Amino acid sequence: MAMLTTSVGRAAASPVSAGEATGLLLYRNYLAYRRAWYIFVSGFLEPVFYLFSIGVGVGQLISGFEFNGQTIPYAEFVAPGMLAASAMNGSLLDSTFNFFFKLKYNKLFDQMLATPLTTMDIARGELSWSLLRGGIYSAAFLIVMVAMGLVSSWWALLVVPATLLIGLAFGGVCMALTTYMRSWQDFEFVTLATLPMFLFSATFFPITAFPTAVRWIVELTPLYRGVVLCRELTTGALSWGSVASVVYLVAMGLVGLMIVRRRLDKLLLT
Repeated sequence: MAMLTTSVGRAAASPVSAGEATGLLLYRNYLAYRRAWYIFVSGFLEPVFYLFSIGVGVGQLISGFEFNGQTIPYAEFVAPGMLAASAMNGSLLDSTFNFFFKLKYNKLFDQMLATPLTTMDIARGELSWSLLRGGIYSAAFLIVMVAMGLVSSWWALLVVPATLLIGLAFGGVCMALTTYMRSWQDFEFVTLATLPMFLFSATFFPITAFPTAVRWIVELTPLYRGVVLCRELTTGALSWGSVASVVYLVAMGLVGLMIVRRRLDKLLLT
């Protein structure tokens, strides 16, 4: 805490760069969460349980699916979907519930704006924290996949950066939407949006199982782009769709970040 106080004191004396501001907010969140490590563990275990129950259990009844011209076992098909969902869940927790509490009840952002920090610093710092959390979940899940023999390509080394893009997309947009939330009841819309995405974004079965019209809708969702990107990297079956997924996720995250800054300007500075 003394280090944070010293850093804030220095920040109050002179403007801080974007990197220094992000570092301060990351350190602040680390101090706040260091005694609540079990919250992180519970968020990591959920997709692991899905992998064991559906990927391994149901996989005993299914021979596998074809993906980009390759036939892969069912567990190897499901695991990248759980990996992408893990990145989404890790990012969602901090960019929705925790962000709302700091904005509406804790008034933490009002206190931060009494220092040289700007609304863009706050948006960037909070998004970086949600990315860090999602990245930790994804890296741990990738280790589980490697231990279970569910990775068949060296391209999998790029999976963690890919999951950071998933976190960027969901974190940016969810923080932006959270600024419009009026009460805790509004967060039912978050579940209403994320649960169908989790179930139907080609996480458990190929998208070819859908009618054409539904398939087009699913392909537009961010989790589907993330699932396909992770699956292409862990199997080595890359395509031009990988580039499209990267562009899609980056654009979604940056647009969300810009909206968050503008909304914080309106809510906290006017």
